[in-house]
Amino acid sequence: MIVKVDGLVKRYGKLVALDYLNFEVEEGEIFGLLGPNGSGKTTAINCILALLKYDKGSIEVFGKPMGPDEFDIKRNIGLIMQNVAVFDELTVYENIQYFCSLYINDKKKVNELTEEAIKFVALEDYAKFYPKKLSGGLLRRLNIACGVVHKPKLIILDEPTVAVDPQSRNKILEGIKQLNEQGATIIYTSHYMEEIEQICSKIAIIDKGRVVASGTKEELKGMISIGEKITIETFQITEDQIMMLRQMQNVLSITYENNQLEIKSGKGKNNLLQVLHYMESNNISFGKVFTQLPTLNDVFLEITGKELRD
Repeated sequence: MIVKVDGLVKRYGKLVALDYLNFEVEEGEIFGLLGPNGSGKTTAINCILALLKYDKGSIEVFGKPMGPDEFDIKRNIGLIMQNVAVFDELTVYENIQYFCSLYINDKKKVNELTEEAIKFVALEDYAKFYPKKLSGGLLRRLNIACGVVHKPKLIILDEPTVAVDPQSRNKILEGIKQLNEQGATIIYTSHYMEEIEQICSKIAIIDKGRVVASGTKEELKGMISIGEKITIETFQITEDQIMMLRQMQNVLSITYENNQLEIKSGKGKNNLLQVLHYMESNNISFGKVFTQLPTLNDVFLEITGKELRD
């Protein structure tokens, strides 16, 4: 077990930020903490790192109780927070070199690891640049290099792709998977369900400081009633016809807005065929048809009653 969080409670006056939070991270996982802004993800990370005192519960990292003075534990952790934390007075190379030197005493090894980290985040052409000259995406990549240059066993990334361009986002996600393949255990927090689905082997959905569901993405999707979402473009369907569709076997709900008919169906094999057969039999013309399996947003919506990105 790399990280074990048991019954964690953190209060700010009357506000309960963490409400008996529980989760475990196994060695070799990319563990995703998925939840909307304000759900307690960053507070949980700060408690794990012993940067924040908590009211109840316990935290173990690498099988040992975590505390502010556990420097042997902290030496094996890499941290990349949402807010970029680098020195404006140092170049890209000097920043990475400095953060590496906090963990490694051998200057030759520091230089080797610095070069390796620069290549890892593809900043070779920017090694002599100062942070103020970098774009937001390049700055994020520098931030990641500073956090992983010392080859930590556990890497924690808290919303690392906020406000970055798609190219940099893809580069960051590819890098995270590569770090995991090289042996690092990853904790990744985000409110972007697409990212969590793409890279995480296990996921905990967090809301109001509690884990409301956890498992693989397949296990999470299996917890809910929705089996399929069908979207059909149609310009001429009546309320009576929508009512008839709503009464069909396996149909859970229907909405019709802006000429888009959205049907949520339960688990089954012929949901789409059933709907299209009805429309053709009743001479209801339609255009584009989309079908989609449940997403993590559907899981969050069914469990909590609200959208993930609220």
